[in-house]
Amino acid sequence: MAQNIDDIQINFDSESLWFVNLTLSLIMFGVALDIKISDFTNLLKSPKPVITGIISQFFLIPLVTLILIYIIKPFPSIALGMFMVAACPGGNISNFFTKLSKGNAALSVSLTAFASFASLIMTPLNFAVWGNFYEPTAILLKKVQLDPLEVANMVIIILGIPLVIGMLINHYYPKFAGQLSKILKPVSILIFLGFIVGAFSKNLDVFLEHIHYVIYLVIIHNVVLFFVGFYFAKINRLSYIDQKTLSIETGIQNAGLGLLLVFSFFNGLGGMALLVAFWAIWDIFSGMALSFFWAKKTKKQKPA
Repeated sequence: MAQNIDDIQINFDSESLWFVNLTLSLIMFGVALDIKISDFTNLLKSPKPVITGIISQFFLIPLVTLILIYIIKPFPSIALGMFMVAACPGGNISNFFTKLSKGNAALSVSLTAFASFASLIMTPLNFAVWGNFYEPTAILLKKVQLDPLEVANMVIIILGIPLVIGMLINHYYPKFAGQLSKILKPVSILIFLGFIVGAFSKNLDVFLEHIHYVIYLVIIHNVVLFFVGFYFAKINRLSYIDQKTLSIETGIQNAGLGLLLVFSFFNGLGGMALLVAFWAIWDIFSGMALSFFWAKKTKKQKPA
């Protein structure tokens, strides 16, 4: 008889956690090498698209997630994984997908910069607040007794410090930053993906026995967020280019950070770990597919 997914744990040793921590910091550092201090001043020059993106990232995503959870009613540990994904900032590869889809790269970079800094406070806050709006996940949070300050400290180490260092290097040594970024970002992402696959292969029996619980949820959750970002931008009368950008920024979440938080504070809680891990892999494929679709559509719309 299959074990309840809320009762299982994914084994992840301390060395593996250290490696994930380092890899995520490298990914953030690579992204920060493309961020300029002027990107923050640009927020003031054109505030509407950025404000729309911020609302989408830090309010609409957890709200939509809560609605989906109430509709679908997944296992509590899986629901908690959905809240974890929703609380994380936008994925570090959203800038790449935005460029690929012919979106607004400057807006994407600005949102990444702001969201990364805001996540130092908003990630632990959103996770604690929205997770308590659903009784089954609120019970799990009480059992764990999660300290938001501990979560904030980890986010600062993983995202905050690499972000500041990368931006400083870009400011003082822009040519070197550009060369290093081209190498570091793709390599670090590939290493991270390979590590996720390798780590879960050690728990292959658990993965195969329970993965069907999270596959459809991740796909539904991800696709809904793409639509929410796109149509929220459209409702606010942003340009088509900005609509594409906000769709990607809303649908691509930093599940790598979420996975590290799951293993650091929830001891690899079964449904939570499986959902966040599958999201970390899936949104790369979905983001790539959506970007290629929009890039191809944009080419067709150009006059001959």
